[in-house]
Amino acid sequence: MTTGPHSLNELKIHRPSTDGRRSRAPLIVVAFLLLAAGGAAWWFFQRPRALPVRTAVVQQSSSGGGSTLLNASGYVTARRAATVSSKVTGRVVEVFIEEGMRVTEGQMLARIDATNVETNLRLAEAQLEASKKAIGETQAALDQAQRTLRRTTQLSESRVTSDAELDTARAEFATLEARLERQKAEVGVAERSVEVWKQQLDDTIVRAPFAGVVTAKNAQPGEMISPMSAGGSFTRTGICTIVDMASLEVEVDVNESYINRVAAGQPVVVTLDSYPDWHIPSKVIAIIPSADRQKATVRVRVGFDALDPRILPDMGLKVAFQSAEGAAAQKRSFVIPKTALRKLDGRDAVWVVRDGRVERRAIAVEGTQGDETTVTGGLEVGEKVILEGPENLGEGARVIEKQP
Repeated sequence: MTTGPHSLNELKIHRPSTDGRRSRAPLIVVAFLLLAAGGAAWWFFQRPRALPVRTAVVQQSSSGGGSTLLNASGYVTARRAATVSSKVTGRVVEVFIEEGMRVTEGQMLARIDATNVETNLRLAEAQLEASKKAIGETQAALDQAQRTLRRTTQLSESRVTSDAELDTARAEFATLEARLERQKAEVGVAERSVEVWKQQLDDTIVRAPFAGVVTAKNAQPGEMISPMSAGGSFTRTGICTIVDMASLEVEVDVNESYINRVAAGQPVVVTLDSYPDWHIPSKVIAIIPSADRQKATVRVRVGFDALDPRILPDMGLKVAFQSAEGAAAQKRSFVIPKTALRKLDGRDAVWVVRDGRVERRAIAVEGTQGDETTVTGGLEVGEKVILEGPENLGEGARVIEKQP
């Protein structure tokens, strides 16, 4: 039986071609990447943007049944304030701050002319380098003297050289050894000198001792500044004054005849002369255990329950010391600016900012006096309510607070 070419061809195994599949694989990957990039771009441009809003902090209301035991007047003071000066006397080259600027601890405030200090630093570094090279020279001479002393000692033991030559070799070795120790000490002195000049160079940079707000700018570029007062001259003693706004409190002089009505922790209502309708809840921090003989007064420190940007250092104010019983019976209420009040679905409500999101909050309004509204429920002290914002505000909207 013979098998022809046609029969052999029928015995072949026919496999489907994979060329088309391989050629389509890169196209599928590229299409997937383009789809993913398009989805990311759509999400980026369609995601909700943060809406700018202006907020205010909810304050504790001072209205209620608290009885006033004593009225006094005082001023807002800062427990942490400093006039910042330089450690060295010199000419001011640059000043990097202005009044009202917030600064952080260690931030550069000004720079003093450091030309002479830099020159002395380079001189000290050169002297240090010379001292180190002198050590190498002495070390080489000491090694030679040691070899000479060894040979002379061997010759002396063999009676080839005299004792005088051995004494000379010993003296030369001891001299070089002492010189090497002195030069090592001189290198240490030179290193300390370099450190001193580096410190003086750093002292020409005036830095903020703590975080706060600049309330006064006392020097300009070109003026001389000194840490010590120089009477009758044009030398400044400070670059600027910094106040830590978180340390603001009230200082009150109470007549010593009525100091028995004041106690530590006692509730107080503070009213700023600039905002007579704004009653700020506070409390007594401490009574200073010393009386003023001339004024017959005792100084009392009063702390705010919550700080506000409207409270500024050296503001005049009135203080009403409350009875503890009346304050305990006082109705819990809060004060918000009148502009924060909204009518949402026919009810009184406010927009509250929590973790960068808007939250609708129903409130109970007790009354409005001037620019303030008293609320008896729905809020907590320290929360932020929205005063101004775009019309498309809604529950859960992302917001960002505008600077006042």
